Amino acid sequence: MNLSKKDESYIKTDHTNSENMVLIPAGKFEMGSNDNDSFYKQLVHTWHVEAFYMDTHAVTNHEYQHFLIENISWRKDRIQDKFHDGDYLLDWNGNNYPSGQGNHPVTWVSWYSAMAYAMWVGKRLPTELEWEYAARGGLSGKKYPWGDQISAAKANYGRNIGDTTAVGKYPANGYGLYDMSGNVSEWCLDLYDDDFYFASPRKNPRSGTNEPEWIINNFMDIRTERVLRGGGWSTSPQGICVSNRCLLSPRNTIYDYGFRCVR
Repeated sequence: MNLSKKDESYIKTDHTNSENMVLIPAGKFEMGSNDNDSFYKQLVHTWHVEAFYMDTHAVTNHEYQHFLIENISWRKDRIQDKFHDGDYLLDWNGNNYPSGQGNHPVTWVSWYSAMAYAMWVGKRLPTELEWEYAARGGLSGKKYPWGDQISAAKANYGRNIGDTTAVGKYPANGYGLYDMSGNVSEWCLDLYDDDFYFASPRKNPRSGTNEPEWIINNFMDIRTERVLRGGGWSTSPQGICVSNRCLLSPRNTIYDYGFRCVR
């Protein structure tokens, strides 16, 4: 695909499309896990979440390429060094994604570029509370979006495939969301803070600031570590548990890290 010659540093336009989003209803749930194989088993609390919309699948290569068409400063050969670690879109040939993988999740993207894309489509990244609530799909206290038993028929994990798979290949969870465990880990809005959930409010908490608009409006200036959820195609069964959380610098890009958006 030939890319346009627009040269704005960043075009913020409302491209909101609800076609591939589902409404996640308001409700209460227990976040975290007391299982011995949980990476943060101590963080189990009951939280209240307001309703929101979430993308049914991770942002794909094809979708991300459309973002690059209108935002030249986020292309592989133009992105500023402070917004990535040197491996941004590593598997792309220039501004073209790997052949035959248009419907695979985009990977090798930083938190900054994920934020820029989300703003471009009139959405944002999910908080990790929203992410886990949605990933559970209405189930309570289960390890995975489908229950407690790991299954290669339900997720792409543990290098069983050896690469990303097309979105929608595996069954959706109870909210109609695909790949909430496995395929790619997903960037969240929040600052990573080990102690945040011990003292945070019980309704819609957000680490770093309780105002998502502040993060959105100042995301290019943020340098603190961000949360990732879900686990990718190379992640262990333990790592794709819905309660698992990890952290990275917002500059980092990795082969099985991507994102999805909420509104």
